[in-house]
Amino acid sequence: MAGEVYFPHDPAYEHATTVFNLHGAPRPAAARTVRTLAELRDVLAYARTTCMPVRVHSTGHGAAAAREMSGSVLVRTEMDGAVQIDPVRRTALIPAGTRWGAVVDAAAPFELAAPHGSSADVGAVGYLLRGGVSVYGRLVGLAANSVTALDLVTADGELHRVDADHDPELFWALRGGGGGFGVVVAVEIRLFPARPVVTGSAYWPVVHAAELLRRWTRWAATAPWEVTSAFQVLNLPDVPMVPVELRSGTMIGVAATEVRADDAPSGLTELLDELRAVAAPVVESWLPCTPAEVVRAQLGPDEPVPIVGDHLLLADLDERASAAFLAATGSGSPLITAELRQLGGALAVPDPRGGALDHYDARYSYLGNAIPDGPEATATIEKHCAVVRAALAPWDTGRTAPTFVESWQQPQRHLDPEQIDRADRVRTRVDPTGLFRLDASPGTTMLR
Repeated sequence: MAGEVYFPHDPAYEHATTVFNLHGAPRPAAARTVRTLAELRDVLAYARTTCMPVRVHSTGHGAAAAREMSGSVLVRTEMDGAVQIDPVRRTALIPAGTRWGAVVDAAAPFELAAPHGSSADVGAVGYLLRGGVSVYGRLVGLAANSVTALDLVTADGELHRVDADHDPELFWALRGGGGGFGVVVAVEIRLFPARPVVTGSAYWPVVHAAELLRRWTRWAATAPWEVTSAFQVLNLPDVPMVPVELRSGTMIGVAATEVRADDAPSGLTELLDELRAVAAPVVESWLPCTPAEVVRAQLGPDEPVPIVGDHLLLADLDERASAAFLAATGSGSPLITAELRQLGGALAVPDPRGGALDHYDARYSYLGNAIPDGPEATATIEKHCAVVRAALAPWDTGRTAPTFVESWQQPQRHLDPEQIDRADRVRTRVDPTGLFRLDASPGTTMLR
């Protein structure tokens, strides 16, 4: 009902606080799912009246990286309306709460594609506001650079259309500035022409790890921008969703997506020839597909689970770095996955139209994750994450990618001090009473 918020143990509260990473489940003082501007304005009025800070999420995939929410009102955005495609302008208008699968499906009939990540279930708007490293990222750049306009409701309940011509400083800040400006209820993005895609993965026994990693990093140094790949060390559980061939101890995987160019040799084929020369994979799953199929092609959990992990952005990896990575993440590691994701390409190119976060200088992203089954397991995983972080410290750039951070207590730094100060000035202007002050990501504001 309009004007209401909900409290713990109420079913509506439980829905509003649902997240994908159960290890980061928020417990705000009150919460509400909003589907209309009227409902959102009612919640903001309640927060102003009670002097409670407001926090915002949609699908909750980034909740574990957000500050603790006790004493706050949480707004879950599931805005009414479908994705609207403009095939002439090649744009998509995306209501907050929409998942990438719906965006991809809406664009597909017009032979257009979107800069989505590796999961159809991730919310598009939060992903875009936090940068977004797409499976097409090395070809098209950070997903946030595709944003052409945003609809923002500020603390006073007013709706603002924000773009390059209407409050360009706020437009800059909303794209990677860390949040805390208001509630984004819709985002408009540029789409790009769909092209044939090949995606999939291959897996080998861990005995081949060193040579596979050597060849992968050598190939990655000059890889074509059409290919985005990742090198993985896997200690997978014995569960039905995992192929039986991958449940027998530590395995090595290489996953990749290639946008095929009509007149160029395949960089993915070159990579696979290099890796197959080491040994035949025990499992391969390469799939020629359309962009609409890519977003659903990756192996991963489709239900909420507790996830504990860590993330770093790394510079070039030499032989010492590769050896340190394998020693810290191989047999005996509690991490289910330890991944080096290839960056570079268009991801490293500053966008003159971009926002606060428009590129990454790093060459690789490290992500390590595990699923704990209790407090002791959590402590063991966190201790091992610190071991891996120490092992990779010589190659750590000191920066992070917001969509990869798994905990608000871990280092988060994607803005430099000048950018932080600039974003804070925008926050102070658009939210002078500080209603959203706690919604800014750690490491992106000096305001308290």
